Amino acid sequence: MDAGFLAFLGVSAVVIVTPGQDTALTIRNTLAGGRRAGIGTALGVAAGQSCWTLAASLGLTAVLVASEPAFAAVRLLGAVYLIWLGVHSIRAAVRGHAPAGTREGELPAGLPAGRAWRQGLLSSLGNPKLAVFFSSLLPPFVPAGAAPLPAMLALGAAFVAMTLVWLSGYAVVIARLGERLRGGPIRRAFDAITGAVLVLLGGRLALDRR
Repeated sequence: MDAGFLAFLGVSAVVIVTPGQDTALTIRNTLAGGRRAGIGTALGVAAGQSCWTLAASLGLTAVLVASEPAFAAVRLLGAVYLIWLGVHSIRAAVRGHAPAGTREGELPAGLPAGRAWRQGLLSSLGNPKLAVFFSSLLPPFVPAGAAPLPAMLALGAAFVAMTLVWLSGYAVVIARLGERLRGGPIRRAFDAITGAVLVLLGGRLALDRR
């Protein structure tokens, strides 16, 4: 296996296992809807990262990064969405879980996997720092003489696959833990913590200038 590709896998692994908004959202949704919701969130995040990979490979992320108004708009929308989800988690922790809910950010018992997927997708697409990340991470690892577009797509696909495996593993572990915590005070504490983390991450994203 090529040494450059191994180096790419090493860098990717460090980035992926570092907890961030994707991890917090996966934990939140797994506690809300079980393993299917957690894996649905992971699939949504992977879909969002795939979009950023394609955009970086086509040079579109460079346009976004170069446009301060566009970059700021995506950043603020993503921050508001994270804060909104976090507030709903905190409200669920304070009030207890309602038997049903139809709003996008709510935490009803049995969060549908489709809604969890959509939340993962929007969270990923609303993080313009991924545009900077993919546009700076992928090109240096393109092998000499290789066509840039397919090489960057292949590297991005490897990163997305690693992210999906990691977050899905989180979902499986948290789902088993959640079965023991469902409805109890410890579960509500977890909701409050993950909600607070999402609010903080959203605030940091809103204030981060790049």
